[in-house]
Amino acid sequence: MSDLKDFAALSGLEQLQAIFVDKTAAPVGMGATMGFDHFEAEEGRVVFGATPHQGVYNPIGTVHGGFAATLLDSCLGCAVHSKLKAGQGYTTLELKVAYHRAMTKDTGPVRAEGVVINMGRRAAFAEGKLTDLNGRLYATATSTLLVFDR
Repeated sequence: MSDLKDFAALSGLEQLQAIFVDKTAAPVGMGATMGFDHFEAEEGRVVFGATPHQGVYNPIGTVHGGFAATLLDSCLGCAVHSKLKAGQGYTTLELKVAYHRAMTKDTGPVRAEGVVINMGRRAAFAEGKLTDLNGRLYATATSTLLVFDR
């Protein structure tokens, strides 16, 4: 993407495609930090994948809850992002995560899937789940997001 003005003229889904699929826009730092290694997107639905490792462990020897929360916050926010019109933005107002099972480095790759439940003019609501490749559930989340014109 040649400049930010061109990027801002894209819809939210087009922006996500430019970042994660076409790689014509600069990657988002959190995706690199978290090691996102899988991406799917359609309007109202986004999936990110990552593999937990010992570098994200907590002192009790399992994956820190922040790993799951960040994956879920990212996919829920990007699910809303995928429905934005050019010139709109969003921010998370609330994130609620429920942890169903602990992860370790032996869990293997996980997928965080976020889906928009309702998209209003000013508020959006999304829900998501974090599963392993066998469909075993590790965490679920709901989010309320503020939608605004930039």
